[in-house]
Amino acid sequence: MQTPALRTKRLRNAGIRISPRVPRKPASALCDKLSKYLDDQAIEEVYHAYLFGAQAHQGQRRLSGEPYIHHPIAVAGILSDLRLDSRSIIAAILHDVIEDTSTPTEKLAEEFGDEVAYLVDGVSKISQLEFDSKEHAEAENLRKMLLAMSRDIRVILIKLADRIHNMRTLDALPIPKQRSIARQTLDIYAPIANRLGLHQWSRELQDLSFRHIYPNRYRAIAKALKKRAGNRKAVVKKLRVSIEWELQQSGLEAMVLGRKKSVYSIYRKMSRKHHSFDELHDIYGFRIIVNSVDDCYRAMGIIHNLYKPIPGRFTDYIAIPKANGYQSLHTVVFGAFGESLEVQLRTEAMNRIAEAGVAAHWIYKSGADSSVKPPQLARQWLLDLLDTQKQTGNPSEFLEHLKIDLFPDEVYVFTPKGDIKKLPRGATALDFAYAVHTDIGNRCAGARINRALVSLPTVLNNGDHVDIITSDTAHPTATWLNYAVTSKARATVRNYLKTQQRYEAVDLGKRLLDRAIKTRRFGRKKLTDEQRRMLLDTLDVDNWDDLLSDIGSGRRLADMVAKQLLPPPSGKDKESQHEKDLPLAIRGSEGMLINYARCCNPIPGDTISGFFTTGRGIVIHTADCPNAKGYRKQPDKWVPVEWDGEVSGNFTVNLRVEVHNQRGVLARIASVIAEQDSNINNVNVDERDGQVPVIRFVIEVAGRIHLAQILRQIRIEPSVVRVSRAKG
Repeated sequence: MQTPALRTKRLRNAGIRISPRVPRKPASALCDKLSKYLDDQAIEEVYHAYLFGAQAHQGQRRLSGEPYIHHPIAVAGILSDLRLDSRSIIAAILHDVIEDTSTPTEKLAEEFGDEVAYLVDGVSKISQLEFDSKEHAEAENLRKMLLAMSRDIRVILIKLADRIHNMRTLDALPIPKQRSIARQTLDIYAPIANRLGLHQWSRELQDLSFRHIYPNRYRAIAKALKKRAGNRKAVVKKLRVSIEWELQQSGLEAMVLGRKKSVYSIYRKMSRKHHSFDELHDIYGFRIIVNSVDDCYRAMGIIHNLYKPIPGRFTDYIAIPKANGYQSLHTVVFGAFGESLEVQLRTEAMNRIAEAGVAAHWIYKSGADSSVKPPQLARQWLLDLLDTQKQTGNPSEFLEHLKIDLFPDEVYVFTPKGDIKKLPRGATALDFAYAVHTDIGNRCAGARINRALVSLPTVLNNGDHVDIITSDTAHPTATWLNYAVTSKARATVRNYLKTQQRYEAVDLGKRLLDRAIKTRRFGRKKLTDEQRRMLLDTLDVDNWDDLLSDIGSGRRLADMVAKQLLPPPSGKDKESQHEKDLPLAIRGSEGMLINYARCCNPIPGDTISGFFTTGRGIVIHTADCPNAKGYRKQPDKWVPVEWDGEVSGNFTVNLRVEVHNQRGVLARIASVIAEQDSNINNVNVDERDGQVPVIRFVIEVAGRIHLAQILRQIRIEPSVVRVSRAKG
């Protein structure tokens, strides 16, 4: 092992200039740890990185008062516990150099190579840009980090180690800042560590965050846990000895380790189950490490023979690993002394993955008994998440999707071919469709769960066999967002709706502008390219579709745009006359940007008026609607409309039916409505004096003629006193 002085001499001989003011001691302990698994050449490179970083951070101090270089050295030390490679350690030492000093990325690449420069840049925040809000900045920095992670997973390992040391030294910050950072850590970084299989890091981040967010609760639980540990120490020891003896008698080589729940996991269980600390009985448990997968199952049988298993508390993560590659058998049993114990059984390779997660990739090769590869699983998760973020334009939506993805609490369901899909608990058949493929999700019309026909909002359970029914006419609707759970499903539906809404806005905008141009005596003559270009320059709009979209969604008025092309022909009255002559034809199939007012529920055949609302397009009212009269104070937002000659679709109507209180009257009226090819959306019965109750129906009709046929048939019923179309 070379001394710091010898390393410094060799670096100087290699032409590397070192400032005499740089202290040598902070790196000594780190180099001693690294010498256990790195060669001398790698340690020299790490020491060179330390000297470079110390010079770059010269004069900088943390709020605790210590020199700043102590922080990156501590981060590198945390990574060395996982035995990461020298490039990762060097990047950890230099991780704040780009962000907090004047050192450019190019200098790092020149001094330490492109690999280190990429890792450091991936960890660095985007500080050169201005954002609309703190949330926007947080979202963009997370996006940048995730993109870097998709190429090299070590980016997040460095970031998590950085966050661990920051959390360990958080007491130096003001209390509001402590709580803000702790909340972000609990919501984002601890779940990321868990998702990547770094369970030890995740538990530490959770406990540190909990201590700063709820200090009194943390102290109370920690005190109770310490007290119980003293009281149960002898009991736990006897149980461990008993288990070891039984396994040895069966000829199994095993290592039995005691374990206890973390403070935060205890708090979460108390909150979820509304239990006091004294009501929790599985705080302590054992981890049994054996040589092979077969030994795991044999040991499980021995444990179940020794202690009675609690029904429903056995989970096999070996046959069906978690999304982060975690494998183990979990069971909860009644101990010999009345204690509930959680027992985990795994192989040595599984234990390494459980503790180091994706970092195990740099320490060990895949073992023969390991059927999962955490780095590949982690990368697939990242790719899915990045695919989601590409469809998300809003930073708030991206953070929402990220947080959903970080709290999976999984259910496992099967495809028709027998493949396993892992989804978050509470996921629906719709989420499963999008998990299979985006195109299947966009065209799904229903599902079969365990061969039974179900609707898309049906919640999935462990072990369900799911088969999606697709249709070429099916497409995402806004109601799907009410029961889509996974981030992929929600982002895809939102993206589809935004794309569809823009398409419809462009189409409606074109019709409105054509009408406005004809009104202003352009006739049927098309606009020339020169006229379009001049209009876009005048209005400062990038392209023609953007202008049409603005018109269709109500952000610009078609008449005002048309005025930019040509003034009115002659006089206000003549312009008004032209506007009346050229109403917009409503076809019934325009989509989301033609909305029908719920206050009056207009249907084909009614005299109608259109009112512009920003972002929603045109809202159609009946001409005699009281609410429409209230909007007359804004004449510039009204547009003349009429029903198209070939209007299509179904329209909602409210019916008010007064009936004699007789048995079966509701069923008979519903049957009449169904016989007239109408669908009933809602039924409500108002009890009045017991003799003449009122039944209110919400039905679908094609127009006034169809409605008249339905009313005529309802009136024929002997039990009906009066029937009418209701508004409001």
